[in-house]
Amino acid sequence: MVTGVRATWRPRGAAFVAIAAAALLVAGCGQAPPEPTPSAERRAVGTSQPLAVAFSPLRGTPTDPTAPEHPSLAAKIDNHEDARPQIALNRTDLVFEELVEGGLTRYLAVWHSDIPPEVGPVRSIRPMDPDIASPLGGVIAYSGGQDQFVAMMMATPLVNVVFDLDETGLFSRADERPGPHDVILDARETMARNAGVSPPPVQFEYGTADPLSDPALAAAPTSRIALVFAEGRSPSWDWDAGSSSWLRSQEGVADVEEGSARVRATNVVTLEVGIDWRYGEVPKTVLIGSGKAWVSAGGRTARGTWTKDAASSPIVLTADDGSSLRLAPGSTWIELVPQSGTATFAP
Repeated sequence: MVTGVRATWRPRGAAFVAIAAAALLVAGCGQAPPEPTPSAERRAVGTSQPLAVAFSPLRGTPTDPTAPEHPSLAAKIDNHEDARPQIALNRTDLVFEELVEGGLTRYLAVWHSDIPPEVGPVRSIRPMDPDIASPLGGVIAYSGGQDQFVAMMMATPLVNVVFDLDETGLFSRADERPGPHDVILDARETMARNAGVSPPPVQFEYGTADPLSDPALAAAPTSRIALVFAEGRSPSWDWDAGSSSWLRSQEGVADVEEGSARVRATNVVTLEVGIDWRYGEVPKTVLIGSGKAWVSAGGRTARGTWTKDAASSPIVLTADDGSSLRLAPGSTWIELVPQSGTATFAP
């Protein structure tokens, strides 16, 4: 596995000489210089206050410090071919892609900086989702799942919003989509009903738009990231310098969201993970522990390790030189690639 402000200076010496000469001329004629004309605008001195600056905890981008705090919304999003194009993926802060049964993948997508009207298609929960979502707190939405998996998610501190249990109209079915890939969540109403829930803590460290430029990180120029989760599931990302983003494809076809916009991300974080098969045909991504990690941002990729101490702990990214692997401010996809899969980073 391979993985300002620029000051503009103008010469003022000539102007000073002209003014001084005029003053001497007036004095030589025995006339007092005219009184200065008072300015029509008076400015207070020493009363300015520092500007408040706030940053999105899940994107690292500047945000309105006066905006009310609100929780994040996580949702299990279908990635079956019949579920595409998905809704509002480009408005996410974080997306985790995980292996599920049948060699398919599914997303745990997280919105916080920008809550869209709707998200979907929403599907059922899986056994690794409590470990992924617990550090975020907030709200999680899903369509149901095996009783044991639902119980595991219900045991987390998150507010569970479940299609199978919904009697208040938060979910609906889209007539134009085939079932079961048709469950849509009213995201804004869900957030309005849970406005008092705490906002998410910071999950990753952020740097500049080119956070991997330090030579100590030994980041390699990267034009393409090719991943294999299983036979038949091979997402990839191509660096687009014009938009400073990674553009996503699936199985060699450009990946688009509803509305035909190309799915994109500022950062792609690839984690090599183990798979626990204790649940039969349902694979569980092992996220408590450590493993190899690659961070791709600004057209570069740096190698390191990931660690996660407990379900409630965030993922920590460390470079090979022992420093923190920082992300560029913006959206991030976290690719949870099994050890049996591959990750290739082309220059």
